[in-house]
Amino acid sequence: MSVRVEVRPEMLEWARARSGIADESWARRFPRYDAWMAGGPAPTLKQLEDFARKTHTPAGFLFLDEPPIESVPIPDFRTVGDRGVRTDGAAPSADMLDVIYVCQARQEWYRDHQLLNGEAALDFVGSASVRDAVDEVAGQMRELLDWNTVSRANCRTRDAALTWLREHAEAAGVLVMISGIVGADTHRTLDPREFRGFALADRYSSVVFVNGADSKAAQVFTLVHELAHLWLGESALSDLDASSAQSNAVERWCNQVAAETLVPMAEFREFTDQAVRPQLSEMAEYFRVSTQMILGRLREAGTLTWAEYLAELEAERQRFEATAAVERSSGGNYYNTKPVMVGKRFARALIASALEGRTSYTAAFRMLGLKKAATFDRLAERLGVM
Repeated sequence: MSVRVEVRPEMLEWARARSGIADESWARRFPRYDAWMAGGPAPTLKQLEDFARKTHTPAGFLFLDEPPIESVPIPDFRTVGDRGVRTDGAAPSADMLDVIYVCQARQEWYRDHQLLNGEAALDFVGSASVRDAVDEVAGQMRELLDWNTVSRANCRTRDAALTWLREHAEAAGVLVMISGIVGADTHRTLDPREFRGFALADRYSSVVFVNGADSKAAQVFTLVHELAHLWLGESALSDLDASSAQSNAVERWCNQVAAETLVPMAEFREFTDQAVRPQLSEMAEYFRVSTQMILGRLREAGTLTWAEYLAELEAERQRFEATAAVERSSGGNYYNTKPVMVGKRFARALIASALEGRTSYTAAFRMLGLKKAATFDRLAERLGVM
């Protein structure tokens, strides 16, 4: 006889809201849910464990008297005045929290790895403050990333630009992870409207995570924006919303550094001072950035007022979301995309450690999101570790 477990309806309702599962698929996935909520037979232990797994909820939470207050484990700069809560009052999703926790675990492992091997600290992490001149820090970043008119011209697409910037950031010692899903679960797509990326600052093990569900142009800006947080030596969760950045000195500075790194104002003025000003899309293509970012530079150059900028930004945002949807639909070779998702630098170090017997295969599989030894071996071969 199956043992039934009493669970408060409030906890079941909280787990549903937290999961982010769409209403149209909820009834199909949880046919007994309505009966549980209406006071019918309580779920069995197995049913409750299945419910917890499918809603990405720690099973123990379901036995609490009331829903816990979950907070983001790093400074949340998606706020007005850095109050630590979203302006819309929404609680952090299970998807976002799980991604942060996974990246923190990877960071902790890599930090131990670096210290054990006597590796030097990253000298640029924490080397700046918001009082530093934006153009000076942007110049340092361009030098680190080898990003100039020549390298930019050689990157003929935004995807190529993102690859260049990612690879040079990793060569400098940063763990860059770009993924649009939670772990290896393709059913858990990350929502760019909730967050664009985050930085986990550490002088030995700094991580930049970029939401891969965004458009490529948006990912380019997010990557450089999060690198700016590393220059400040601060971990941060970002949505890069222009109106939010207005009231947050740190986000505003990081936005300015990213913009100056990718679109130097001196070059931008030369480009826009032509007799016939190029179209918005043409300027974005030239600098390998989004049209939204070009609008920001036009505002900073005094061409647009703040109100005009916000109005045009909203129009571009709607077009950009359609572009992001198209990009998300494209696939790719698993052994090419997986290292980008977990970070090539991290993957190489972890796989080599496992092969040398210094890290257990169980731990390596967990942090890489793998299940099969054959996949591990082929990934190791692709990364040149075997």
